[in-house]
Amino acid sequence: MLNTILFDLDATLLPMDMDEFVQKYFYEMGVMFHDLIDGKLLAKYVMECTELMVKDTEDRRNKEVFFTRFSELIDGDLVVYQARFDEFYDTRFLNVRSCTHQNESMIKAVKLFQEKGYDLVLATNPLFPMKANHHRIRWAGLSPDDFSYIASFESNTYCKPNLDYYREILTAINKSPEDCMMVGNDALEDMVAGNLGIKTFLVEDYLLNKHHVEIKADHRGLYDDFYAFVERLTDLGE
Repeated sequence: MLNTILFDLDATLLPMDMDEFVQKYFYEMGVMFHDLIDGKLLAKYVMECTELMVKDTEDRRNKEVFFTRFSELIDGDLVVYQARFDEFYDTRFLNVRSCTHQNESMIKAVKLFQEKGYDLVLATNPLFPMKANHHRIRWAGLSPDDFSYIASFESNTYCKPNLDYYREILTAINKSPEDCMMVGNDALEDMVAGNLGIKTFLVEDYLLNKHHVEIKADHRGLYDDFYAFVERLTDLGE
């Protein structure tokens, strides 16, 4: 019986143009690291390490995968860079908020799920540290406390669209696929959860399908359609 909702964050709970977000993200990062490394080179290194995290299938935390490779690329002290990244996510990263906004239907949907007794999980792709996830949750008009589990750079071993990412979450929250629904905007990374038997809802306002896969979703629609869907769901407290 459905009792747990897995939410994607970027361009799902947090509306945004992904290209604009990424451009602003790397601009602010370049400013933060200007005395250590050229901004374009830093962006290249971060992208390479991120792609490695996505492809990695070993039993290593994403943070370890990222910084192991990053340390091989940079000409400098990794500890200094790690401290600067930590500072970045508390300072200049906050400027990236200007590329995002809130959606009232999604905020209301989260609150209605809570009122109806559903467990909520933030199944964001774990490419960011936890503090960056917390910031973006708040930008969406929500609270980290709304979620019983939040995927992150520090705690997760796999990334979307690897099915082991979803298996890892199911194990962590002690749920079966039949208990869960994945809500997201990416036709591959989010809807692939359906291959495990997790129900899916594709939010189409900021639909991503960069791999041009056949869209397979149990439900689909815009933000307002999703809220209407939540209204029709069973109240688990009744």
